[in-house]
Amino acid sequence: MATSQETDAASSRPLNRRDVKVLSLSALGGALEFYDFIIFVYFATVVGQLFFPPEMPEWLRQIQTFGIFAAGYLARPLGGIIMAHFGDLLGRKKMFTLSIFLMAVPTLLIGMMPTYDTLGYAAPLLLVALRILQGAAVGGEVPGAWVFVTEHVKRRHVGFACGTLSAGLVSGILIGSLMSAFIKSTYSDAELAAYAWRIPFLIGGVFGLIAVYLRRWLHETPVFAEMQEKKALAEELPVKSVLCNHLPSVLLSMGVTWILTAAVVVVILMTPSLLQSRYGLDASLANVYAILGVVVGSLASGWCADRIGSGPTIAFWGVLLAITYWAMMTTVGTHPEWLTPLYILCGFAVGIVGVVPTIAVKSFPAMVRFTGLSFSYNVAYAIFGGFTPIVVSVMMVVHPMFPAIYVAALGGLGIVIGLYLMRAQSGRRLAIMAS
Repeated sequence: MATSQETDAASSRPLNRRDVKVLSLSALGGALEFYDFIIFVYFATVVGQLFFPPEMPEWLRQIQTFGIFAAGYLARPLGGIIMAHFGDLLGRKKMFTLSIFLMAVPTLLIGMMPTYDTLGYAAPLLLVALRILQGAAVGGEVPGAWVFVTEHVKRRHVGFACGTLSAGLVSGILIGSLMSAFIKSTYSDAELAAYAWRIPFLIGGVFGLIAVYLRRWLHETPVFAEMQEKKALAEELPVKSVLCNHLPSVLLSMGVTWILTAAVVVVILMTPSLLQSRYGLDASLANVYAILGVVVGSLASGWCADRIGSGPTIAFWGVLLAITYWAMMTTVGTHPEWLTPLYILCGFAVGIVGVVPTIAVKSFPAMVRFTGLSFSYNVAYAIFGGFTPIVVSVMMVVHPMFPAIYVAALGGLGIVIGLYLMRAQSGRRLAIMAS
């Protein structure tokens, strides 16, 4: 596991104007890339109607459409590991720019491509291929962005840098939600099926290409530049080094990623439909406010990680996540007027996603940091993010409060990890004092 004594070229520099530019452009690019990746799910129904045979049963069409969406998730680990491999050997900036390019182009092509009426079965097959490219892109973008920004700032600003980037990624979900609401309220169902569904994809693709251009002005991270100058790059296959020499860091990073998936997938993405089915509540507007709460919470948890440490921060946010979500899910059935304020508090608690990358980034030494983080994050997200909706839906038959139980359990994991980090930090301080 990486220690605070590792070489870090950024540690001696103050946070300057160039660092602010790096954070701003990285957060903006991350928001646009997450928008491009998530916008598909908001228009899944109309896409299914246009890209599969009209005689296909509705249930089968829906399954296949969401299967295409899931293909993007399944491609994340492989794409992330490949891009991280070259990021550790050739440079962070090259992969950081490539990831958003690989997202923007498929998004633009989805908005332009012919449907089943024109291409037949080639249309859904082409759609799957484009979603796989998008998945590979986001698999490299998220860990790549975390590594890129944290290697540009000094060590005591790593938490805020990760919190800022996490806030940008979450903003992409919010932009997708708002774009979906705007398109569906502006155009009729006939107009939506005829052409309007293409608009959000075309907009996302164009702005993604603009982000590619803007990233040309970013510089390679000082950490990688120093390693390159000293010829200190990984001498063996980076993923082999990660699995053989840094397994504790992999397990720690996968653990915090599990917490991240529970917070985002259950609390933000699944909860509106859970509340609709159980209580008949329309939580769509409250969900928008909750996402804004996540943005604020991400910045706050990142800031706290810099001030009091990652251990106390993730432990506190773990408690907050468990309590607020449990309170909301047990209260809104009898007090629906409390939905919005309680959901905002839950969103702030989901801001735990701001401290998660702080812990993961610091776990790996610089020479295999990109690969270690990418492998841990993407594999864990593919497993936990992919199966969480299924597990939660099935277990709700056994216990209707299972979503709250699941989130509370993962909040408890955050407490355990926080205590572990605090103990490890205390042990390092004692060792330094004794030496």
